[in-house]
Amino acid sequence: METVTETAPQTQAAPAGVKVFELSDAGIDFGRVEALKHITLDVHEGERIAVIGPSGAGKTTLFRLLAAVIKPSQGSVLSLGQDTRNLRGRALRRLRSEVGILYQNDNLIPHLRVVHNVLMGRLGSWLLPRALLSLFWPQDLAAARAALAEVELADKLWSMPGELSGGQQQRVAIARLMVQKPRVMLADEPVSQLDIRLGREIIELLSGIAQRMGTTLLVNLHTLELLHGHFSRVIALREGRLFWQGAPREITRELLKDLYGAEYRALHLDDVELE
Repeated sequence: METVTETAPQTQAAPAGVKVFELSDAGIDFGRVEALKHITLDVHEGERIAVIGPSGAGKTTLFRLLAAVIKPSQGSVLSLGQDTRNLRGRALRRLRSEVGILYQNDNLIPHLRVVHNVLMGRLGSWLLPRALLSLFWPQDLAAARAALAEVELADKLWSMPGELSGGQQQRVAIARLMVQKPRVMLADEPVSQLDIRLGREIIELLSGIAQRMGTTLLVNLHTLELLHGHFSRVIALREGRLFWQGAPREITRELLKDLYGAEYRALHLDDVELE
């Protein structure tokens, strides 16, 4: 165990292996606002990590930094071995194709059928003519069918997104990630708009797919009821800083009170069962 900050009494070291992300004293400023401050963190290949923290802690900003959607104002971020500050053009597009993102909103295109939405995961690897042709006639129907079968939506291939429930739409977004075949999946509060039962199904699905594909998985979680059973490590952020990291079983009631502060009662964290 090592101390991360003065308020973070314990942390668990990441397992040895290939580093997919390596942050060194990384920070990001938006004008006068410091969204992330002095983050030093390694993520290793094959890990399944939950990221937690109160509103405004910097969780979504961290994911955008890892995916090179934004670049650090201070320090360095190595994503899949590449310094994101130096990436431009084709190299940047290649990195983004290897880091798949599942957003809070599923981001399906409502006027395109499910099959087309799923195959958008291939756009980063297709030349423009094939990508345009796929909008009229799906170019890899077998891959779309297989991915939808994996998320138990094999019969929705030709459906429109508006015909699906919220949970089904999020499953289509997961199928899109599967055909993308990224080395890393970042899920940014993927179940915040679902009830606990559906949320648990989505987390179980993501965890199982990551394990079968050998993909590194980071999930930004707002609902701590979904924390246990699927993640080997938890990273906690507060006020843009790395507050704590360790195994889920090491989380205590006192730690949650320190982490969430005034939000602790509003989020009913007294009701969350700890391991």
